[in-house]
Amino acid sequence: FGDSCGERVIMSEDEVLENLQAIVYFLDTVSVRPDILLLQEVDVLSKRSAYIDQVRWLLDSTHFNYGAYGSMWQAQFIPSDGLGRVDAGNAILSRWEITDAERIQLPLRTDQDGLTQYFYLRRNILKTRIDVPNRDFYAVCTHTTAFATDDTKQKHIEMFYETISSIDTNAVFIAGGDLNSVPPEATTDYCMSDICSGESFHQAGDDPEHKEGSYFNNFIEEPLLLQSLYSEYYSAIEPGSANSTSHFTHSPWNTESNNTTYWDRKLDYMFSSNSLSGGMTHQSANQLSDHAPVSAVLGLP
Repeated sequence: FGDSCGERVIMSEDEVLENLQAIVYFLDTVSVRPDILLLQEVDVLSKRSAYIDQVRWLLDSTHFNYGAYGSMWQAQFIPSDGLGRVDAGNAILSRWEITDAERIQLPLRTDQDGLTQYFYLRRNILKTRIDVPNRDFYAVCTHTTAFATDDTKQKHIEMFYETISSIDTNAVFIAGGDLNSVPPEATTDYCMSDICSGESFHQAGDDPEHKEGSYFNNFIEEPLLLQSLYSEYYSAIEPGSANSTSHFTHSPWNTESNNTTYWDRKLDYMFSSNSLSGGMTHQSANQLSDHAPVSAVLGLP
């Protein structure tokens, strides 16, 4: 359901716990045992994930000591697709104490009718101050709009840029998340790789012409949305490598399409005020999420 061609919405408690345990194994054994973790689409009280508080569960099951959460979709009842109750959002987990956390509201889409907007996501930026020894340190996490056909994505990324730009120049930050935007000079049309049976796009009379969330050129500036971030800050994956298939981070999990590549585009990013090294895209984690984790090392004296 959602990004792929299936219709199933509700997972069992055993399925959710099995996947959470696999994520913990990846973090502690396979990955780089991160000191700070930025997460998106984390459920804390949702019917679809058996009402498990995933932030609390991860804190209880990992080496992280502190967490902050900012809800982006919170409703007692979503009256479509069997979703029911939802509370999902961004989270930041840290070894060190999170001394301050701020949820910054992002603009709502303007291309929806009032009823849809009432039940729709309220996306945000989660900004935290972390007590890293001898440093004024911040971690910032966001998840920008995926399906807007207006200029909402542009507004979201501009606010993300403005948020990290407003951090004191003497401070250190890491910032990132699912920006739902492809790198400069990337392919901008993925409709045919994401297509499901019974759908038609790019043909005369198709309405819509493009599949929702698969077209990245809704307005002329969209292919260059991330240029200012790349220009002014250090990136975990440098621009010259971002369009390499080895750094793609998104998969539609679509077994119906003719696309033989599991990971098909890059949507996930990490930026910093200070130089990053060892940037990696963990494409082997292809059973944990429809997005591949990105990691990097930030060395501080």
